[in-house]
Amino acid sequence: MRIVIHNAQRRFKVDAAALKRLALALGACAQGRQPGTAPWQEVVIHLLDDAGIAPVNAAIMAHEGATDVITQRYEPIPGEPDGLVGELFVNVERARGAARKRGGWSADRELALYVAHGFDHLTGADDGTPPERARMRRRELAWLKRLSLTALFQTGKLSS
Repeated sequence: MRIVIHNAQRRFKVDAAALKRLALALGACAQGRQPGTAPWQEVVIHLLDDAGIAPVNAAIMAHEGATDVITQRYEPIPGEPDGLVGELFVNVERARGAARKRGGWSADRELALYVAHGFDHLTGADDGTPPERARMRRRELAWLKRLSLTALFQTGKLSS
């Protein structure tokens, strides 16, 4: 699977290499939920802030304002190799802010959770009801527990 990182936000420094390693590991966990399917081709991770994700949220989800992560899944068109192509629109700013509200939870872990959640949605998992949301969260936390989480945020802000 090919992972592409597109950093469209400029407020926070993110270690793209560490994020790519995490995404590859989470992709392997997620693909493990779908035995017998073609390997995924590519996942593009767009790193956004609140201002950047709001128009994506409006266009894709028809919701106003910022959110944490949005997932798009594309099946191959005829003539292309088999395997899913996906996009994750991840709100880096939201990860930084939400982590402060959780006791003992780092911004790195919050960002990793958003990426795990996006990969879970790429498998077709849905969080439309409380039981579905709870199942997804348990699975995502189990994936993160199996992985060695390294720092995703680099020290300091790029701008205020």
